Amino acid sequence: MHYKEEILDTVVSLKTDSIISIRNLNVYIGSQPLLKNINLEIPRNKITVILGPSGCGKTTLLKSLNRLTDLQHNLKTTGEIFIDEEDILLSKDELTRKRQKMGLLSQRPFPLPMSIYKNISFGLKIHGLANKKNIDTKVEKYLREVGLWEEVKDRLHTSASRLSIGQQQRLCLARGLAVGPEIILADEPTSALDPISSRKIEEKFIELKNDYTVILVTHILRQAKHLADHVIFMYDGKVVEQGSPNKLFNDPETEILKAYIEVGH
Repeated sequence: MHYKEEILDTVVSLKTDSIISIRNLNVYIGSQPLLKNINLEIPRNKITVILGPSGCGKTTLLKSLNRLTDLQHNLKTTGEIFIDEEDILLSKDELTRKRQKMGLLSQRPFPLPMSIYKNISFGLKIHGLANKKNIDTKVEKYLREVGLWEEVKDRLHTSASRLSIGQQQRLCLARGLAVGPEIILADEPTSALDPISSRKIEEKFIELKNDYTVILVTHILRQAKHLADHVIFMYDGKVVEQGSPNKLFNDPETEILKAYIEVGH
Protein backbone atom coordinates (compact mmCIF):
# COMPACT_ATOMS: atom_id res chain seq x y z
CA MET A 1 0.00 0.00 0.00
CA HIS A 2 2.75 2.42 0.96
CA TYR A 3 4.62 1.47 -2.22
CA LYS A 4 1.60 2.40 -4.37
CA GLU A 5 1.22 5.69 -2.52
CA GLU A 6 4.88 6.52 -3.16
CA ILE A 7 4.43 5.85 -6.87
CA LEU A 8 1.30 8.03 -6.94
CA ASP A 9 3.10 10.84 -5.12
CA THR A 10 5.94 10.67 -7.65
CA VAL A 11 3.55 10.83 -10.62
CA VAL A 12 1.69 13.82 -9.12
CA SER A 13 4.99 15.57 -8.38
CA LEU A 14 6.26 15.06 -11.94
CA LYS A 15 2.96 16.31 -13.36
CA THR A 16 3.06 19.40 -11.16
CA ASP A 17 6.65 20.20 -12.11
CA SER A 18 5.91 20.14 -15.86
CA ILE A 19 4.14 23.07 -17.45
CA ILE A 20 4.19 21.51 -20.95
CA SER A 21 3.80 17.87 -21.95
CA ILE A 22 4.27 16.93 -25.60
CA ARG A 23 3.14 13.52 -26.80
CA ASN A 24 3.77 11.97 -30.22
CA LEU A 25 4.03 15.35 -31.96
CA ASN A 26 4.60 15.21 -35.71
CA VAL A 27 4.67 18.14 -38.12
CA TYR A 28 4.64 17.61 -41.88
CA ILE A 29 5.03 19.89 -44.87
CA GLY A 30 3.21 17.92 -47.52
CA SER A 31 4.48 14.38 -46.98
CA GLN A 32 7.86 15.57 -45.68
CA PRO A 33 8.23 15.31 -41.88
CA LEU A 34 9.70 18.33 -40.09
CA LEU A 35 9.18 16.99 -36.56
CA LYS A 36 9.20 13.26 -35.89
CA ASN A 37 7.40 11.74 -32.90
CA ILE A 38 8.39 14.35 -30.30
CA ASN A 39 7.79 13.41 -26.66
CA LEU A 40 8.84 15.95 -24.03
CA GLU A 41 8.21 17.24 -20.55
CA ILE A 42 9.17 20.90 -20.04
CA PRO A 43 9.66 21.94 -16.39
CA ARG A 44 7.95 24.95 -14.83
CA ASN A 45 9.98 28.04 -13.82
CA LYS A 46 13.14 26.74 -15.43
CA ILE A 47 15.12 27.65 -18.54
CA THR A 48 14.73 24.86 -21.08
CA VAL A 49 17.19 25.14 -23.95
CA ILE A 50 16.36 23.51 -27.29
CA LEU A 51 19.77 22.93 -28.83
CA GLY A 52 20.85 21.65 -32.21
CA PRO A 53 22.22 22.58 -35.63
CA SER A 54 20.36 24.82 -38.07
CA GLY A 55 17.46 23.08 -39.80
CA CYS A 56 16.96 20.39 -37.15
CA GLY A 57 13.40 21.47 -36.24
CA LYS A 58 14.02 23.71 -33.21
CA THR A 59 12.01 26.68 -34.48
CA THR A 60 9.20 24.47 -35.78
CA LEU A 61 8.91 22.95 -32.32
CA LEU A 62 8.82 26.39 -30.73
CA LYS A 63 6.15 27.61 -33.16
CA SER A 64 4.06 24.53 -32.42
CA LEU A 65 3.83 25.59 -28.79
CA ASN A 66 1.77 28.69 -29.58
CA ARG A 67 0.14 27.38 -32.75
CA LEU A 68 2.03 29.68 -35.10
CA THR A 69 2.29 26.62 -37.34
CA ASP A 70 -1.43 27.24 -38.05
CA LEU A 71 -0.40 30.27 -40.11
CA GLN A 72 1.33 28.00 -42.64
CA HIS A 73 -1.52 26.23 -44.39
CA ASN A 74 0.76 23.62 -45.97
CA LEU A 75 1.76 22.29 -42.53
CA LYS A 76 -0.04 19.38 -40.90
CA THR A 77 0.31 18.69 -37.17
CA THR A 78 -0.60 15.53 -35.27
CA GLY A 79 -0.14 14.57 -31.62
CA GLU A 80 -0.80 16.37 -28.35
CA ILE A 81 0.62 19.46 -26.65
CA PHE A 82 -0.64 19.92 -23.11
CA ILE A 83 -0.07 23.29 -21.46
CA ASP A 84 -1.36 23.33 -17.89
CA GLU A 85 -3.22 20.09 -18.76
CA GLU A 86 -5.05 21.63 -21.74
CA ASP A 87 -4.37 20.13 -25.17
CA ILE A 88 -3.82 23.25 -27.28
CA LEU A 89 -4.00 21.26 -30.55
CA LEU A 90 -7.46 19.91 -29.78
CA SER A 91 -9.43 22.99 -30.71
CA LYS A 92 -9.05 25.98 -32.97
CA ASP A 93 -11.13 28.07 -30.55
CA GLU A 94 -9.70 30.76 -28.30
CA LEU A 95 -6.31 30.87 -30.01
CA THR A 96 -5.75 34.41 -28.76
CA ARG A 97 -6.20 33.27 -25.16
CA LYS A 98 -3.86 30.33 -25.69
CA ARG A 99 -1.19 32.49 -27.31
CA GLN A 100 -1.52 35.04 -24.53
CA LYS A 101 0.06 32.47 -22.22
CA MET A 102 3.25 32.79 -24.24
CA GLY A 103 5.44 35.77 -25.01
CA LEU A 104 7.46 35.29 -28.18
CA LEU A 105 10.90 36.79 -28.71
CA SER A 106 12.16 36.43 -32.29
CA GLN A 107 15.67 36.39 -33.72
CA ARG A 108 15.42 40.04 -34.67
CA PRO A 109 13.48 42.60 -32.64
CA PHE A 110 10.33 44.02 -34.22
CA PRO A 111 9.17 46.96 -32.07
CA LEU A 112 5.85 48.47 -33.05
CA PRO A 113 6.18 51.66 -35.17
CA MET A 114 5.33 53.92 -32.25
CA SER A 115 6.91 55.30 -29.09
CA ILE A 116 8.69 53.26 -26.42
CA TYR A 117 5.80 53.95 -24.04
CA LYS A 118 3.11 52.90 -26.53
CA ASN A 119 4.94 49.66 -27.33
CA ILE A 120 4.13 48.56 -23.78
CA SER A 121 0.82 50.38 -23.21
CA PHE A 122 -0.69 49.08 -26.46
CA GLY A 123 -0.92 45.51 -25.17
CA LEU A 124 -2.09 46.65 -21.75
CA LYS A 125 -4.99 48.56 -23.26
CA ILE A 126 -5.98 45.66 -25.50
CA HIS A 127 -6.26 43.52 -22.39
CA GLY A 128 -8.57 45.97 -20.67
CA LEU A 129 -6.35 48.31 -18.65
CA ALA A 130 -7.73 51.84 -19.07
CA ASN A 131 -6.58 53.91 -16.10
CA LYS A 132 -3.59 56.05 -17.20
CA LYS A 133 -1.92 55.97 -13.78
CA ASN A 134 -2.12 52.17 -13.72
CA ILE A 135 -0.78 51.99 -17.27
CA ASP A 136 2.13 54.28 -16.35
CA THR A 137 2.94 52.03 -13.38
CA LYS A 138 2.81 48.89 -15.53
CA VAL A 139 4.97 50.43 -18.29
CA GLU A 140 7.64 51.24 -15.72
CA LYS A 141 7.31 47.81 -14.11
CA TYR A 142 7.94 45.87 -17.34
CA LEU A 143 10.72 48.16 -18.53
CA ARG A 144 12.40 47.62 -15.16
CA GLU A 145 11.95 43.85 -15.48
CA VAL A 146 14.07 43.84 -18.63
CA GLY A 147 16.61 46.34 -17.29
CA LEU A 148 15.61 49.10 -19.69
CA TRP A 149 13.90 51.68 -17.47
CA GLU A 150 16.98 53.67 -16.45
CA GLU A 151 18.11 53.84 -20.09
CA VAL A 152 14.83 55.15 -21.52
CA LYS A 153 12.85 56.82 -18.70
CA ASP A 154 13.63 60.32 -20.04
CA ARG A 155 12.59 59.52 -23.62
CA LEU A 156 9.56 57.27 -23.27
CA HIS A 157 7.63 59.16 -25.92
CA THR A 158 10.31 58.98 -28.61
CA SER A 159 10.19 56.38 -31.37
CA ALA A 160 11.22 52.86 -30.41
CA SER A 161 13.09 52.65 -33.72
CA ARG A 162 15.70 55.05 -32.29
CA LEU A 163 16.81 52.47 -29.72
CA SER A 164 19.83 50.29 -30.36
CA ILE A 165 19.06 46.78 -31.60
CA GLY A 166 19.90 45.36 -28.17
CA GLN A 167 17.55 47.81 -26.48
CA GLN A 168 14.86 47.02 -29.07
CA GLN A 169 15.13 43.33 -28.20
CA ARG A 170 14.69 44.07 -24.49
CA LEU A 171 11.74 46.35 -25.35
CA CYS A 172 10.13 43.48 -27.29
CA LEU A 173 10.68 41.25 -24.28
CA ALA A 174 8.99 43.86 -22.04
CA ARG A 175 6.10 44.12 -24.51
CA GLY A 176 5.67 40.35 -24.36
CA LEU A 177 5.68 40.33 -20.56
CA ALA A 178 3.03 43.07 -20.44
CA VAL A 179 0.28 40.73 -21.66
CA GLY A 180 0.81 38.43 -18.67
CA PRO A 181 2.27 35.23 -20.13
CA GLU A 182 3.27 32.14 -18.19
CA ILE A 183 5.88 31.10 -20.74
CA ILE A 184 8.54 33.01 -22.68
CA LEU A 185 9.42 31.51 -26.06
CA ALA A 186 12.75 32.81 -27.35
CA ASP A 187 13.94 31.87 -30.85
CA GLU A 188 17.67 32.58 -31.17
CA PRO A 189 17.02 35.89 -29.36
CA THR A 190 20.67 37.02 -29.27
CA SER A 191 21.72 35.99 -32.79
CA ALA A 192 21.53 39.58 -34.10
CA LEU A 193 23.00 41.22 -31.00
CA ASP A 194 26.47 42.31 -29.96
CA PRO A 195 28.13 40.44 -27.04
CA ILE A 196 27.21 43.07 -24.41
CA SER A 197 23.54 43.13 -25.44
CA SER A 198 23.50 39.33 -25.62
CA ARG A 199 24.81 39.11 -22.07
CA LYS A 200 22.10 41.50 -20.85
CA ILE A 201 19.37 39.38 -22.44
CA GLU A 202 20.86 36.21 -20.94
CA GLU A 203 21.04 37.80 -17.48
CA LYS A 204 17.39 38.83 -17.76
CA PHE A 205 16.32 35.28 -18.61
CA ILE A 206 18.03 33.99 -15.46
CA GLU A 207 16.13 36.57 -13.39
CA LEU A 208 12.81 36.02 -15.14
CA LYS A 209 12.66 32.28 -14.55
CA ASN A 210 11.60 33.03 -10.99
CA ASP A 211 8.23 34.14 -12.40
CA TYR A 212 8.11 32.59 -15.86
CA THR A 213 9.03 29.42 -17.73
CA VAL A 214 11.63 30.19 -20.41
CA ILE A 215 12.04 28.04 -23.53
CA LEU A 216 15.07 29.12 -25.52
CA VAL A 217 16.09 27.94 -28.98
CA THR A 218 19.80 28.21 -29.72
CA HIS A 219 22.59 26.57 -31.69
CA ILE A 220 25.24 28.19 -29.46
CA LEU A 221 26.72 25.63 -27.09
CA ARG A 222 28.21 28.29 -24.80
CA GLN A 223 24.80 29.89 -24.34
CA ALA A 224 23.17 26.56 -23.60
CA LYS A 225 25.79 25.71 -20.99
CA HIS A 226 25.42 29.12 -19.35
CA LEU A 227 21.62 29.25 -19.19
CA ALA A 228 20.07 25.80 -19.25
CA ASP A 229 18.35 24.07 -16.37
CA HIS A 230 17.03 21.48 -18.82
CA VAL A 231 18.36 20.65 -22.30
CA ILE A 232 16.67 19.17 -25.35
CA PHE A 233 19.09 18.23 -28.15
CA MET A 234 17.51 17.89 -31.59
CA TYR A 235 18.82 16.52 -34.85
CA ASP A 236 16.97 15.88 -38.13
CA GLY A 237 13.54 16.64 -36.66
CA LYS A 238 13.97 14.29 -33.71
CA VAL A 239 14.73 14.67 -30.02
CA VAL A 240 18.02 12.81 -29.68
CA GLU A 241 18.64 13.43 -25.98
CA GLN A 242 17.04 15.43 -23.18
CA GLY A 243 17.83 15.97 -19.53
CA SER A 244 20.05 17.97 -17.19
CA PRO A 245 22.89 20.03 -18.71
CA ASN A 246 25.38 18.24 -16.48
CA LYS A 247 24.36 14.86 -17.91
CA LEU A 248 24.09 15.89 -21.56
CA PHE A 249 27.22 17.99 -21.76
CA ASN A 250 29.48 15.82 -19.60
CA ASP A 251 28.18 12.34 -20.37
CA PRO A 252 26.27 12.34 -23.69
CA GLU A 253 24.83 9.00 -24.74
CA THR A 254 24.79 9.47 -28.52
CA GLU A 255 27.60 9.95 -31.00
CA ILE A 256 25.69 12.81 -32.62
CA LEU A 257 25.66 14.88 -29.43
CA LYS A 258 29.27 13.94 -28.64
CA ALA A 259 30.34 15.23 -32.06
CA TYR A 260 28.26 18.41 -31.64
CA ILE A 261 29.93 19.15 -28.30
CA GLU A 262 33.40 18.42 -29.64
CA VAL A 263 32.94 20.82 -32.55
CA GLY A 264 31.92 23.39 -29.92
CA HIS A 265 29.17 25.25 -31.77
